Amino acid sequence: MGVDPFSLEAPVARGPVLLTVEDDPAVSRAIARDLRRRYGGDHRVVRAESGRAALDVLRELTLRGEATALILADYRMPGMSGIDFLEQAMDVVPQAKRVLLTAYADTDAAIRAVNDVDLDHYLVKPWDPPEEHLYPVLDELLERWARDSRPGFEGVTLLGHQWSAETQGLKEFLTSNQVPYRHLRGAEGSALQETAGISDTALPAVVMPDGVVLTCPPLRDVAERLGLATTAGSPLYDLVVIGSGPAGLGAAVYGASEGLRTLLVDRAGVGGQAGRSSLIENYLGFPQGVSGAELAQRARDQAVRFDVEMLTAAAAVDVVAQGEGRVVRFDDGHEVTAHAVVIATGVWWSRLPAAGADDHAGRGIYYGASAHEAPGCKGEDVFIVGAANSAGQAALHFARYANRVVMLVRGPDLRLRMSAYLVGRIEADPRIEVRTCTEVTATEGDGRLERIVVTDTRDGGTETLPASRMFVFIGAEPPTSWLGEQFARNERGFLLTGPSLLDDDGRPPRGWPLARMPYHLESSVPGVFVAGDVRAESVKRVASAVGEGAMAVTLVHKYLEAT
Repeated sequence: MGVDPFSLEAPVARGPVLLTVEDDPAVSRAIARDLRRRYGGDHRVVRAESGRAALDVLRELTLRGEATALILADYRMPGMSGIDFLEQAMDVVPQAKRVLLTAYADTDAAIRAVNDVDLDHYLVKPWDPPEEHLYPVLDELLERWARDSRPGFEGVTLLGHQWSAETQGLKEFLTSNQVPYRHLRGAEGSALQETAGISDTALPAVVMPDGVVLTCPPLRDVAERLGLATTAGSPLYDLVVIGSGPAGLGAAVYGASEGLRTLLVDRAGVGGQAGRSSLIENYLGFPQGVSGAELAQRARDQAVRFDVEMLTAAAAVDVVAQGEGRVVRFDDGHEVTAHAVVIATGVWWSRLPAAGADDHAGRGIYYGASAHEAPGCKGEDVFIVGAANSAGQAALHFARYANRVVMLVRGPDLRLRMSAYLVGRIEADPRIEVRTCTEVTATEGDGRLERIVVTDTRDGGTETLPASRMFVFIGAEPPTSWLGEQFARNERGFLLTGPSLLDDDGRPPRGWPLARMPYHLESSVPGVFVAGDVRAESVKRVASAVGEGAMAVTLVHKYLEAT
């Protein structure tokens, strides 16, 4: 390919790229030597020996998120002249400064190219001494580039339509796993899409930091490419924890810290619903509050410190008792056996019971809200449906960016379900409007949310409002349908444990195989415990979820000692 391999393998952290294109190897090395002598501390010098090879390099650098600050191309090269190359390079890296290198005999052609092709400068070879004839010109060009451009990006780049449910799913996955990413749209996104050769039908696409492109990728493929484990490293564990919200993280940390070989499994990423909260202000020990993402990351780091093994994008599809073991089966066909299991899968937000709402899910209607969504709502009107603490925190966070936040509350008063400190702050914020006795009964729009129909619950009057983004925080549905019939649930699907399993006469459920009664957090399957919001009659608070996770591990030890 005619590319300097040492330069291409250098780490991104070395700074913006200076690309030289020269077909004479000796001259190419000399140019690179002069550039590294002056700019090697802050820039990375990359060499190519033809225009075709240099275009490939530029595309690779762009896909990897590296910024190209300056291109120096020789005028006379076989196959493609320097002028032709620089003209094509502008389509790939439009912000890069472009310099044509010429001999004295080609000066007239270089001057015409500056005007005809909009080059930034031309330089005549040789330029000895470079301190007089090279560096002053490049210093000025690099200063202009630094002033007008933005630095390269070292994380994942996401390409996809803003109103695509699949794009939204990838954003949530990357956020939950603490993966830095940018979502490119508009002209910038189109340019990278063209550079990568991605058709519209192949979107959404994920461009990895190393330039690898994944089109319409399953979450498992993204996780594996990011180096996240998706398959267990062992067939046997002391404890398997399913779900990595506060309860699951609490169980994993306490289990591993007490010597249990622990596997933590989640289909999305750490944090659960709490991990998406912009600010948790009433969690003990954080007087200034803590974001859900930060709390989840701290807990994850703690779990890693205690050698918890973590699986991401791995969905459990069954838990069954086999002798003294508890087998956890996954959607990819593999399974692991544990001495005990903790189910901590949390809850999902209930779907909005409005006509058209399902058609606009992920396309303007979102269930819950990650903090990262708020900056994208700058200058817009945002609707929040719900009246509990999660809705209140979201309203306050979105109000920092949105033009206006409208809370749609079905009941007559926020105080019925929301903490007093949140109510006071919402009422004091001039950007937040609270509409009580209001229910969303329909959503409208062509391919995305454009309007909502709201109904006054007192008189039945309706009103149609323009809307592009609506975040829903109503009700809670436990994700327990994947479990077999041997797991007792209440009428809403929440898992029954301990005393809740006993009938009116204090007898355990039919099929309970042990002489003893179920432990407090134990499900109807001995050795399988339940913690957090998915458990019937649990307190829906972060602190109580963490506490239940820790308590479940205490009961696991008790169970293991008795078996």
